[in-house]
Amino acid sequence: MCELLGMSANVPTDLCFSFTGLLQRGGGTGPHRDGWGVVFYEGKGIRAFRDSAPSVDSEIAALVSRFPMKSEIAISHIREANVGAVNLENTHPFVRELWGQNWTFAHNGQLADAAGLPLGEFVPVGTTDSEHVFCWLLAKIRDRFESPQRIDANRIAYWSQLKHWCDHLREMGVANLLFSEGRYLYAYCSTKLHWLTRKAPFGEARLSDADLAVDFGEHTTPNDIVTVIATNPLTANEQWQAMTPGELIVFDAGQIIFQAED
Repeated sequence: MCELLGMSANVPTDLCFSFTGLLQRGGGTGPHRDGWGVVFYEGKGIRAFRDSAPSVDSEIAALVSRFPMKSEIAISHIREANVGAVNLENTHPFVRELWGQNWTFAHNGQLADAAGLPLGEFVPVGTTDSEHVFCWLLAKIRDRFESPQRIDANRIAYWSQLKHWCDHLREMGVANLLFSEGRYLYAYCSTKLHWLTRKAPFGEARLSDADLAVDFGEHTTPNDIVTVIATNPLTANEQWQAMTPGELIVFDAGQIIFQAED
């Protein structure tokens, strides 16, 4: 299985601390040696980094862990391959354009018969079930809702429909998902996802997979809100919340604005 990492914040925030913990699991403290990737949203643009090498050995990953790229939404993934060869085109997160927006998608799990899902105009570049599912989902969104304006006018119906589509994927296997169009961060739990919100009063956090601690009180303002989502908790001294199977959470600026469970 792979591992996921996401961030939603109300101010531009770097992912260095959490990413440092995650990359250790990519061949160091964990078996996820088959590539990694991360996408940072900056306005309408994105900074995307991917590598088919283990993150623990990747010079690109080391750069990302040191360079404080500020973002309000970020999605990262470390891969333990099950479908598709180990190469760059099969590394997550995957990115596509829809309605002038950069959509980003990362998946943890394996799905039976994913190739049987019908595709529209979005076509996979690689050979993973994950990218196929992403292309299928984008086509469903485009065909059902037609424009971002229609989504804005029917947000609850849209989010409920997203959960329905994710539930369908869950019936095909394991579908833990993080995805975004640059405005909201969506987290869907099939088997395992955790989230943690940091806000005032901030304290110290210690990574579980690296000898590193940060006092967030020294790097934030009282108004900052940052939520981190991960397959497994990244810190040993904070109270992570476990999502339930079949749960969809929509995050906006670090806060939950929609939550639906089975």
